[in-house]
Amino acid sequence: MNQPAANGQIDLSSPFRLDGQVCLVTGASSGFGVRFARVFAAAGAKVAVAARRADRLEALAAELPDALAVRCDVGDDDACRDLVAQVVDRYGKVDVLVNNAGVSDAINPGEQADVESFRHVVDINLNACFLLAGLVAADIIGREATGSIINVASVHGHVASAPNLQPAYAASKAGLVNLTRDLAVQWATRGVRVNALCPGYFETELTAPMFDDDRSMAWISRNAPMRRPGHEHELDGALLFLASDASSYVTGSSLMVDGGWTAR
Repeated sequence: MNQPAANGQIDLSSPFRLDGQVCLVTGASSGFGVRFARVFAAAGAKVAVAARRADRLEALAAELPDALAVRCDVGDDDACRDLVAQVVDRYGKVDVLVNNAGVSDAINPGEQADVESFRHVVDINLNACFLLAGLVAADIIGREATGSIINVASVHGHVASAPNLQPAYAASKAGLVNLTRDLAVQWATRGVRVNALCPGYFETELTAPMFDDDRSMAWISRNAPMRRPGHEHELDGALLFLASDASSYVTGSSLMVDGGWTAR
């Protein structure tokens, strides 16, 4: 906690440290997940990374001290259970979970009702997060410890995705936002905080087609009050805040990092 030091000065950095903590990041083979893993390691945590692309995971884990790489398709319930079991077996616990793995539907006009695509996106973006959150919460509660679950949602968990026409993505992220609230209330007195990190437009593999298109970039710049997309490092502070004791009285919240997108 942020207590005055012996000389009367307030230590503003230690509440954001994660020394001795074990952090699990899904979707860690690219984009946000890679950055999140590096930020956690820099803050002193031991990091477990999970994704489907084992080669990328192994390369990332090799950069980080005492990191664990686990190949995992979060759409497979048994694989999710095995993932958490492997992390607990390696480190003895999980303190922080970042539900970052996610997919999006392609252009999917509602009147065409591509239900198969819709179900797949919801399964990855919402159902898997519910399962993993429950598994990690059970570990934290069973140890009578404290911990943090961070669900990576989106501005499109709060506002429509149109004109991008991605109803499954928007619906799954909106569901994740309210799942965050519900689990936060369930576990509020049991040591588990649950919050949603909601980025605006950042360049990742998921958004690469938009960043490669001049019209799309003009649309982002026109609609973001700060008139630009986010830069990779601009999620670092929000991530550490939600993961660490700096947010010890924060649960059930959505932290928007969107250049004002949802404030319009």
